[in-house]
Amino acid sequence: MHKNQGIFVCMFHLVHYQLPFIVNLLILLLSAKLLGELAERLRQPSMIGEVIAGVILGPSLLNIISSAGEIKVIAELGVFMLIVLAGMEIEVEEIRNSIMGRNIWIALLGFIIPMASGIAIGLVFHFSNTFTIFLGLCIAITALPVSIRILMDLGKLKTSVGQRIISAAIFNDIVALLILGIILDFNDSTKNIRDLTFSILFTALKVGLFTSILVVAYHFFKLAKRKVNVFNPIVNKFLQYLRGKESLFAVVILFVLIFSSIAELLGLHFVVGAFFGAILIPRSMFANRDFEKVQRSISGITMGFLAPIFFATMGISFNFSALDNSLLVVVILFASFFSKIFGGYLGGRLAGFSQSKSLTLGLGLNARGIMELVIANIALAKGFIDVPVFSILVLMALLTTIFTPFLLKEGFRLIDKQSKSNLNTYT
Repeated sequence: MHKNQGIFVCMFHLVHYQLPFIVNLLILLLSAKLLGELAERLRQPSMIGEVIAGVILGPSLLNIISSAGEIKVIAELGVFMLIVLAGMEIEVEEIRNSIMGRNIWIALLGFIIPMASGIAIGLVFHFSNTFTIFLGLCIAITALPVSIRILMDLGKLKTSVGQRIISAAIFNDIVALLILGIILDFNDSTKNIRDLTFSILFTALKVGLFTSILVVAYHFFKLAKRKVNVFNPIVNKFLQYLRGKESLFAVVILFVLIFSSIAELLGLHFVVGAFFGAILIPRSMFANRDFEKVQRSISGITMGFLAPIFFATMGISFNFSALDNSLLVVVILFASFFSKIFGGYLGGRLAGFSQSKSLTLGLGLNARGIMELVIANIALAKGFIDVPVFSILVLMALLTTIFTPFLLKEGFRLIDKQSKSNLNTYT
C-alpha cells in the first residue's frame, strides 16, 4: 500500500513538472474564476477567492503550479492592465486635490508610522540595518493595484475616501521605491557618507526628471483640451488612416507604455508610470463612445483574464512550511495591521475627517500585495533576507489582502450609517 502511494506521489510530481504552460494557465484561471465566483456569491470581492485559489494550487497544499516563468509575466501584465483601467477612471485634478492641504497627513502618517514599527521590530530582534529597513518598507507600503481592485469591487473608487486611499497609496509606493533605490545604490558602493549623499541626490534627480515629464505632458494636453477644435480633427484623421482593427485600443496602450517605460528607465517601478500615463490620456480628443469602447475592452481583458491570474499568483508565492518562527510571525502581522490602520486613522483625523471616515482610510491603506512582494523579492535575491522571513512577508501580504475587503466594506457601511444618522438629525 505504501509502495503504491509512493508511486502515485512520484507520478503526481512528474506530471506536475511536465505540465505544459497552457495547461497550467487553464488550471490556474479556471480555479481562480470558480473561487472568485464563489466569493462574489458570498457578497465578497472576487479577488479573495482568486488569492485562495493560488494558495490551494501552490506549494502550501497541492503544489501543482509555480508562479515562475510565463505565469509571472502574465501576472505582471495583469498589474499593468489593472492600473491602466483604474487610471482611466481618475482625473488629475482629483488626485491633486486629494493630497493638497491637510490631506497630505493621510499619506505621510500612513507611511511613517508603519515604517517606524518595522524598524522597531528590526531593532528588537537585532536584525541588520539593511534587513531592518527592508522590513520597514514592506510594512509601510500600500499595494496600489490591490487597493484599486478592492475599491472597484466595492464600487467606492470614485468616492472622496476612495480617492484619498488611492492618493496615499501612490505616495506610499513612490516613497518606498525611492528609499529602495537609495538602499540598493548605497549597498553596492563603498558605504560612506559621500556615497549615501550621492545616492540620495541621484534618486531625487530621477524623480524630478520623471515629474517634469509628467508636468509638461499635463500642460500640453490641457492646452490641447482648450484647442479641441484644432486637435480633434487631426486625431480623428490619424485614427481613420490606421487600417488595423482596434487601433484606438492600441494607441491608448502604447501611450501608457511610453510612461511606464520612462519610469522603468529612470529606476522607478512601471506601476507608477502606468498609473500616471493612464490618468494623462487625452480623453477630450476622442469621441465619448470610442473612449468607452476602449474602457470596456480593457475591463474585459483585465477582469476576465489578467487580474485573476495576478491575484492567484500571490497565493502561489506563499509557502506555509517556511514559517518556523511563530513569535516573529505574530509580531510582524500585528504591527502590519495595527500600524497601518492607526497611521491612516490619525492622518484622517488631522486632515479633518470624521472618525468613521478616518478609520476607513486606515483600513483601505492596509492592503499590501504586489509592491510589497516586489520589494521582498528584491531583498531575497540580494541576500538581505532569508526564505522564512520572505514567507512571513508573503503571509502578511496575503492576510492583509484577504482581510482588507471585509474590513473596508464594514468601514464604508459605518460611513453610510453615520451619513443617514446626520441626515435624520437635520430633518
